[in-house]
Amino acid sequence: MSGTAPRPEGPPAGPRQGPPPPPPSAPYWPPPPRHPGAAPGHLPYPGHLAHPGHLAHPGHLPYPPCPPAPPTGPLTAPAGSSYAAQARNGGQRVWRELGGTALLGAAGVVCTLALFVAAFVLARVFGIANANADDEAVFADPVAEVALGLVSLGLAIPAVLLVVRWIQRRPAGTISSVTGRLRLGWLALCSCLALPVLATQTGLLVWLMPGEGPGGTAAELFAPPALPTLLLGLAVIWVLVPFQAAAEEYLFRGWILQAFGAHLRSPWAGIAVGSLLFALAHGFGQWSGFALLLYSAAWYAWLTLRTGGLEAAIAHHMVNNLLAFTLAALANDLANDETAADAPWQALVLELVATPLYCLLVVRLAERRKIRSVSASS
Repeated sequence: MSGTAPRPEGPPAGPRQGPPPPPPSAPYWPPPPRHPGAAPGHLPYPGHLAHPGHLAHPGHLPYPPCPPAPPTGPLTAPAGSSYAAQARNGGQRVWRELGGTALLGAAGVVCTLALFVAAFVLARVFGIANANADDEAVFADPVAEVALGLVSLGLAIPAVLLVVRWIQRRPAGTISSVTGRLRLGWLALCSCLALPVLATQTGLLVWLMPGEGPGGTAAELFAPPALPTLLLGLAVIWVLVPFQAAAEEYLFRGWILQAFGAHLRSPWAGIAVGSLLFALAHGFGQWSGFALLLYSAAWYAWLTLRTGGLEAAIAHHMVNNLLAFTLAALANDLANDETAADAPWQALVLELVATPLYCLLVVRLAERRKIRSVSASS
């Protein structure tokens, strides 16, 4: 028919065909739109293809997200953990606590032996060795002997910190307090509170039994040696006793309490074992002295849990030992090897009242000053 354009030759009309199949080398098809600021040939991150309209070719799914890398540094306990639970950080194992305890014991033996051997050599070289064969002292000077004993005990602090960090894989400061550090301001405040309580306790003990003081009589109690000897002795005492007292707290209230707390929810097993070992470490004397040490150690552990750190226990222990050593220096009796295990029953009676009084005052003060007793969120 005229007026009708001839139809072009070609394949019959059918459904509209889509884009040709992707070549084998193309990872995605159709290619996503390029970002205006991207360089030529730049493809967006494969995850951008997950939204509708950017469908990946079958067999080329977007990459899955990378799993988080396992932690390699120290592990901390969850937020809200008590002081005893600071080692419950997900990496606790029975072998860590047992191995750490064995390592602390071995380190104590080795370091003490090495220290005493070095002191023995120095005493012979400088001519200040003890010539009395019946006396186990290394030095003839009692001040040097006291310094040797205090230093040997103070070495427990770095040993405990290293075992906490390397064996338990947690920050070393978590054995000091739940804040991850030793709270020096709180330690000083507790020391100021312990001083009047312990001074009153010590004064009453001297008044109750003057003939049993370090000098033997009340008059000899305040019979100091020559001034240079007294000043040297006081300097050694006031420098080294804080480390000795703190070392015992780090070991018996810190390590033992948290080693049990890593696996047990109740802290009483750690309190009982730590208190018993603390009393035994002072040797066997009178029954009253053993009971005094056991009693005070239990209160120290309770106070540590209530305040979330060792500071309050260290303060009481430190001030108590400073007063005892100072009285011994004033009486020229530093050579006396008696310990708290030899305390008479009068000292036990005073301890039954004075120690809980201090602990309750500290807890009340901690509540007023909002001293943290559990760990905070990171």
